[in-house]
Amino acid sequence: MEYIKNRFYEKAMKNMADLQKLRKEHGDVVLGQVTIDQVLSGMKGIPALLTETSKLDANEGIRFRGFSLPELQDKLPKLDEAGEPLPEGLFYLMMIGEIPEKEDVINISKDWATRAHVPQHVFDVIDALPKNSRPMTQFSTAILSMAYDSVFQKAYRAGVNKKFYWDFMYEDVMTLIARLPRIAAYIYRRIYHNGNHIEPNPNLDWAGNLAHMMGFDSTEVKRLLRLYMVIHADHEGGNVSAHATHLVGSALSNAYYAYTAGMVGLAGPLHGFANQEVMDWISEMLEQIGTDEPSDSQIAAYIEKTLVQGRVVPGYGHAVLRITDPRFTVQQKFAEKYIVNDKLINTVNAIYRVAPPILEATGKIKNPWPNVDAFSGALLNHYGITESNFYTVLFGVSRSLGVMASLVFDRFYGLPIERPNSQTLEWFLEKAGITREE
Repeated sequence: MEYIKNRFYEKAMKNMADLQKLRKEHGDVVLGQVTIDQVLSGMKGIPALLTETSKLDANEGIRFRGFSLPELQDKLPKLDEAGEPLPEGLFYLMMIGEIPEKEDVINISKDWATRAHVPQHVFDVIDALPKNSRPMTQFSTAILSMAYDSVFQKAYRAGVNKKFYWDFMYEDVMTLIARLPRIAAYIYRRIYHNGNHIEPNPNLDWAGNLAHMMGFDSTEVKRLLRLYMVIHADHEGGNVSAHATHLVGSALSNAYYAYTAGMVGLAGPLHGFANQEVMDWISEMLEQIGTDEPSDSQIAAYIEKTLVQGRVVPGYGHAVLRITDPRFTVQQKFAEKYIVNDKLINTVNAIYRVAPPILEATGKIKNPWPNVDAFSGALLNHYGITESNFYTVLFGVSRSLGVMASLVFDRFYGLPIERPNSQTLEWFLEKAGITREE
């Protein structure tokens, strides 16, 4: 709806004045020193990105525009008070910086419903791939194929003034987000349900429609997917999917190119693919132990065996967090509210009891606590979404909310192409005062 775009413009213009003053009058302020270890360990902790949508605190977890997940569960609009917040409300918050009214959220739902039509050529591209292609391969390919429809790309080629880039990017972003549930559900039904597709219901909300098109119409599954879309939506700007989207977008690539780059990054084992690895690891453990109700001592022995083999325990540890991930906790509470005596969820809770002390005792792990991936697969599995290699696609649909909102900000602020300096190993050795032996 135009009123969302207008509200964004009003808010972002105020920020623009501050940003221009910051660059002009305070551009030489030193933010901190960069160590060799920071550079060689993945640039962790280096303040190098401007991201409005969310901020990750090592000891508090993720905050969206200053609001924690428990606060969002309380404040964001819901379809009914017993349910979960609507992802549309979180998108509004990330874009505008204010908690929306229910009417705002309903209007975004309606706007996305009007944009949700997926062109036939996108389905043709998906169907041209082998059915056993990985779900993320099909998902990323489908997104890339939509670049044909990019209004930003057409406007840029027509020579539009750069101060209007954000306007056309906004249109691409809203259309892209609107289409994702249809594309994800199409891939799901194609792979796992013999191509028996389910048409969208324009009267449903964004996440509820995704559940419906996948074939799950229960109230609880819709609530779960609303929660899933909210908690996976963003994790500040430095994670792989967010940074890749920003980086490719900084070259003035259209939203479809940029988001595809983010999804290819999300598919990596150290990022969004981790939720599948959690399920694989648990399945492997239960098979080797020979029971689907393992004791704490059996779990402890298997964790120690995993570590001895030089492997990690999937779902535990985080590059930034030093606490139990609040996204893990809200999923745990969802399970407590709706689910009684599910063996897999009981196992996940048992691992949570057992794993942190063992991992901490190694003295090598900075964060022995679970992250979001440790619980998400078990919840989906409980409700019949058992295809773990599809979970990353669901993660990707959710992540669109944050990275696409950020892409609009990038173009509004006129952020330049990202181009950090790089140096050879010889340069680093010289800086460290190391002389190579001949």
